[in-house]
Amino acid sequence: MEKTVAETIKELTKYHINKRNGKVIGQCLTAVGWVQNTVPPQKKGIIELPMTDLAGAGFAVGAAIAGARPIFILRFQSFLWLNASPLVNHAAKCKDIFQYPAPVFIRAIGSEGPSSGPVHTNCYHSPFAHMPGLPICAPMTPKEYKSIWKIFIKNDDPLLVSEHRRSYKERIEFKDQIAKKAKVSLFLISACRFEQEKLKKIANKEGLQLDVFNVYWLKPFKFKKAYITSLNKTKLGLVIDSTYEICSISEHIAKTLMLNSNAKVHNFGMKDVSPGCTKTKLNGTPDAKQILDKIKKLLKK
Repeated sequence: MEKTVAETIKELTKYHINKRNGKVIGQCLTAVGWVQNTVPPQKKGIIELPMTDLAGAGFAVGAAIAGARPIFILRFQSFLWLNASPLVNHAAKCKDIFQYPAPVFIRAIGSEGPSSGPVHTNCYHSPFAHMPGLPICAPMTPKEYKSIWKIFIKNDDPLLVSEHRRSYKERIEFKDQIAKKAKVSLFLISACRFEQEKLKKIANKEGLQLDVFNVYWLKPFKFKKAYITSLNKTKLGLVIDSTYEICSISEHIAKTLMLNSNAKVHNFGMKDVSPGCTKTKLNGTPDAKQILDKIKKLLKK
């Protein structure tokens, strides 16, 4: 049986520690299920930090400069705000400015739902795409995770990995889907990708065909000829992400696709309101029904 995303991360981490003398740095790593079963349950190579939401990135960047190639784990992506300065103002810039690298692998874990509330709900990869020197990806499958890990190991740049808890138990590998009579080209990022099969079923019942593309390299955005071919056919595109839709990376990708095609391309994501801790105040990844409703509105226009 194929490994889950969580098992894949744990296997890569264990090899990195035991064979490359790598390090894993973060807080609460050994508690609450070893970070959703993504960290190998061992003492070797695991650096458990005290309960500080601020200092971890500084330790991780320092270890990267010293040659440890650390995996730095943030159990919630909201902690990126508190750890931002060493990551974007040193690790991302030091190779250009000081001619030495700081290859730190940043695992930032997205979350949503009533228990996540107004602080932890969201993927926060959009603000960090603004900074030069920090590649960003959002792998949601085992093979995607292996591919981004290989790139990290081969290069000496830091890498911001936007994970999502929803992916950890999944074994599925997504393939781009092209329909002969597609009316819309969809570009899916992060956890909304797990809505695509349900979306396709309910859309087919209404006679609506879709082209679906799975995007996990966000910066640099990996451009494919198939994207433009699809957009020039459908004349309408929609980029969907598990984060706020305004001032976002999905907005940037939508604009890039629109400028390089003959289509109008929109973006869709979380509403511009703070999530709450009750079902009536949820604000997370658009589900299949919400995506279909959005598509219908765009088609009417």
